[in-house]
Amino acid sequence: MSVLSDLTALEDKGEFARRHIGPSEAEIATMLETVGAESLEALAARTVPAAIRSTAALPLPPPATEAEVIAELRGLAAKNRADIKSLIGMGYHGTLTPPVILRNVLENPGWYTAYTPYQAELAQGRLEALLNFQTLVTDLAGLPVANASLLDEATAAAEAMALAHAATKGKSDTLIIASDVHPQTRAVVEARAEPLGFRVTIATPAEIVAAAAAQKPFALLLQYPGTTGEARDLTREIAAVHGAGGLAIVAADPLSLVLLKPPGEMGADVVIGSTQRFGVPMGYGGPHAAYMAVKDAHKRLMPGRLVGVSLDAAGHPAMRLALQTREQHIRREKATSNICTAQVLLAVMASMYAVWHGPEGLTRIAKRIALQARLLAGAAKRAGFKLRHHDFFDTITIEAGAKADALMAAALKRGFNLARHADQGIGIALDETVTRDDLLALVAAIAEAAGTAAPRLDAVDAEGGIPGSLTRASAFLTAEVFRSHHAEHAMLRYLKKLEDKDVALNRSMIPLGSCTMKLNATAEMIPVTFPGFGAIHPFAPVDQATGYLEMIKRLEGWLCAVTGFAAVSLQPNAGSAGEYAGLLAIRAYHRARGDTQRDVCLIPSSAHGTNPASAVMAGMKVVVVGCDRDGNVDLDDLRAKADQHAERLSALMVTYPSTHGVFEEAIREICALIHEKGGQVYMDGANMNAQVGLTSPAAIGADVCHLNLHKTFCIPHGGGGPGVGPIGVAAHLAPYLPSHPLLAEAGPQATSHGPVSAAPFGSASILPISYAYIRMMGPEGLKRATEVAILNANYMAVKLAEHYPVLYRGRQGMVAHECILDCRGFQQNGGASVEDIAKRLQDYGFHAPTMSWPVTGTLMVEPTESETKGELDRFIEAMVSIRAEIRAIEQGRMDAKDNPLKNAPHTAAEVTAEAWTHPYSRQQAAFPLPYVARQKYWPPVKRVDNVHGDRNLVCTCAPLEAYAQAAE
Repeated sequence: MSVLSDLTALEDKGEFARRHIGPSEAEIATMLETVGAESLEALAARTVPAAIRSTAALPLPPPATEAEVIAELRGLAAKNRADIKSLIGMGYHGTLTPPVILRNVLENPGWYTAYTPYQAELAQGRLEALLNFQTLVTDLAGLPVANASLLDEATAAAEAMALAHAATKGKSDTLIIASDVHPQTRAVVEARAEPLGFRVTIATPAEIVAAAAAQKPFALLLQYPGTTGEARDLTREIAAVHGAGGLAIVAADPLSLVLLKPPGEMGADVVIGSTQRFGVPMGYGGPHAAYMAVKDAHKRLMPGRLVGVSLDAAGHPAMRLALQTREQHIRREKATSNICTAQVLLAVMASMYAVWHGPEGLTRIAKRIALQARLLAGAAKRAGFKLRHHDFFDTITIEAGAKADALMAAALKRGFNLARHADQGIGIALDETVTRDDLLALVAAIAEAAGTAAPRLDAVDAEGGIPGSLTRASAFLTAEVFRSHHAEHAMLRYLKKLEDKDVALNRSMIPLGSCTMKLNATAEMIPVTFPGFGAIHPFAPVDQATGYLEMIKRLEGWLCAVTGFAAVSLQPNAGSAGEYAGLLAIRAYHRARGDTQRDVCLIPSSAHGTNPASAVMAGMKVVVVGCDRDGNVDLDDLRAKADQHAERLSALMVTYPSTHGVFEEAIREICALIHEKGGQVYMDGANMNAQVGLTSPAAIGADVCHLNLHKTFCIPHGGGGPGVGPIGVAAHLAPYLPSHPLLAEAGPQATSHGPVSAAPFGSASILPISYAYIRMMGPEGLKRATEVAILNANYMAVKLAEHYPVLYRGRQGMVAHECILDCRGFQQNGGASVEDIAKRLQDYGFHAPTMSWPVTGTLMVEPTESETKGELDRFIEAMVSIRAEIRAIEQGRMDAKDNPLKNAPHTAAEVTAEAWTHPYSRQQAAFPLPYVARQKYWPPVKRVDNVHGDRNLVCTCAPLEAYAQAAE
């Protein structure tokens, strides 16, 4: 027995938690002494209000090892039928991810652990990759401006609807959707339109011209090619909506646009779609990078992010995020979109797929697929079947009639899923994974269903295809980047060159307040690329995705345990989508009770900018509640506004711990007040990393909360996406979770408001990351992670307090998991702005903390639990050194205009140039501390001129001389 006990003791199930949590036991003891706490438990007791603090262990399974969890997930992936090839189409297709992109982008922490490129100077690599993406999109769509990706095709269509309504200044509230738009897109758009008061009508292609003339819509949504495969000239339909005063939105398959006439050349105002088939696995629905391209007149209404080219302080071209006035933190309830993220990692993959193949390679792939479709069409005709459409790119629909079941069965027997359309139409969507043997098997399936002998492939006459009038004549991907990297060495070096320009978590800490840039462990990432997770179509038969459904059910259960809620939906594919879904659940709950007048949403002035934008999208009216001088919700103002709007009160949106980085003592009183007035409490889960294991949204009194799986639960930020923003709800809101028209298992069907993303479970293929994290940490590990996150933040606050005032603290002097450093006095005393500090940090090899939010002129720092004490001390040393430089300016020992802060960041070209005109040394510029010289990061550009970039917008690849001309 003693031997078995020894064996058990040596089988350490808690090893992963110790590796995820950065500080060692000895370091934790030292840090606790610094902050004046006896233990982690004592620190938590001084930080988290006693009224909401939990002492019970989380009801989760015990921790497993990395090897055990990888094996467990491999077993779940094996339950999914990746051996069956889904030719269902409808926006999702099999694709071949080039190994050089798989290994060096998707599986590379230099790409997947980076943050959104708000600090442009240390994000030039990602920005260039996204500029390539925008160029790919504009070239294929035939429009001049594209953004740097959206969440998925269906929500991109909904965003285009909002853009069109704003562009037409609300002259009409009617939207016409073509009947051959993908059903999931139609469902998402209809769900988005209802709270906004838009009227949606459906028209067949034959009815569209007359419908536009009669209904005068603000927009028309078309699919190109249609969901059953038809490729038709849209010129008349587009002209009809223009004649009625509306805009034309076209959802287009980008690979088809290699061969088909671009929608922009037909007059389309907005073109949207998904770039999934550009090397991104289907992954049971996501994540995939959607795209949007617009006419120049609409660029300032375009949602999401736009990469533009400006100049740096030395006059050299430098990329940045352009037209920042669209960001929600600025526009808040006046924003037309709540989008705060993108799908950067997937957009990078898609752009690199285009770089790797180039225009010739893409054309070859598209032509091969198109020829396969024509051969299959010929085989169907030879077997006696009629085709629904004669003009198509990659998808044929066979009028199978009474033989529909036989055709589906014959295909499945040979390893294929086909699409079942209305009126017994069977769709077959060809893709680049289809081999000649696959084609022969499909021909045999068609023949079997028809009761005829299968012909040889060389005996089949090709049928139908792309008509001459729709054949693309314009060039695309003419920029040099798409013609230069077709050898693997060249591609490998290009990817490495871009990666080296950036700062990601594999280089140094990214101390962003409210963004929780914690470790994304390799063991968590490995299962993402298992074929059993990657190769599954979101609309595959349920019995072919049992591994996914089992994993999803377990993860939902674990998230219920963490939040204290009764139900969870994993469908929202971003935090903003989670906010929206949660508010829709509240809206549906009130309406089900007959309280249709409840439309007021109270939101503290410190809230994330997405909060008011989401409320407006959910059909609510925003009323702002003030904050007191300590950063807490002003209770007097809250009471007054709750009383004033009692009859119409729908919800309060509150972030906890607060956006100011403290646990508000009165949170239960706040929730009780809202409930007393008949409202619901929505908790923004951005700061959930300070709650797990210590308290929960349900314990606080919230009714619904979204979780950022890309923050608290370790899905990496990917340079600005992907994200997952599931919502947890109390039992009374469970009937109003998102659903999906194509999968009953996705959510409640009768009472739901509908879907909020294209796929039933959103970004399903990255859910194994959070599954693995929770499974490996176990209940005690998760709690300890929260405690150490709080310790790291308080350690940093104590160490920096004498140099930078800490703006807000809790009642007992503690901060939560982040702290706000007040830099406002430096501008007055020394002329150093918070932006100067942020840029100077780049010379030290660090990404800046969150800058000027929620308080202008401050830095919000969140170290997370996964940073070691050594890394914290390195960052502290950098901040203290920068403060010394500011003090030198204040005391007149350093020039007020020509100093390391004003000139930061310093590039290698500048520091090694023959001439050096600054009054400080090159050494101080580039190597301000000894550790910097040992591992120097060189910012590739100097400070970027934002104003110039907005005045001279260049947002696609162009020769450098074009940038120079724009500068002139």
